Amino acid sequence: MTHAPTTLRPVNPDDIPAFHAVMMAAGMDPRSSWNRTTPADLERSLLAPGAGGFLAAGGGEVLGCVGYRPDGDRTLTLNKLATLPQARRLGVGRALVREVEHVARMGGYGRVLLAVSQFNLDVLPFYDRLGYTVTDEPYAHAHPDSPAPVVLIKSLLSPSPPVGEGRGGGACDPRSRPVSTEET
Repeated sequence: MTHAPTTLRPVNPDDIPAFHAVMMAAGMDPRSSWNRTTPADLERSLLAPGAGGFLAAGGGEVLGCVGYRPDGDRTLTLNKLATLPQARRLGVGRALVREVEHVARMGGYGRVLLAVSQFNLDVLPFYDRLGYTVTDEPYAHAHPDSPAPVVLIKSLLSPSPPVGEGRGGGACDPRSRPVSTEET
């Protein structure tokens, strides 16, 4: 896959099928509850009050997706991060995570929380590089038929991002915007 500029844009109801297709194409372990997610589940999750998500598109196709939802006054939970296998290592996932972090900052949340399936532990170094740390907090949204996930958090209370974690300023703009997915 050639590297085309990537654009992130907020999810709308018409995007649910594309969001679901990226999730299913991501290659999650078949034992994961991820594979039981339906478009109706996504609609309830992504379109709930205070919740949302983003799609990453480039070269005429959707390359990745991410969702988020508020969990209390100080926590924004990042969920459903997925990229197409051919879009990996291009910075798409990192850009999607940063966009959710931007939403959290603009919304006054003090941290971002996420859960990693026991069937997807290979992604832990990715989140570590982005400043997330493992916590012993339980995950309120764990699927009852799945092993307890690994919960990670990132505090957003520091006045500036860590070196190499630059972000743009301004309010969260709901319009599509190009983002750099180049390695920093």
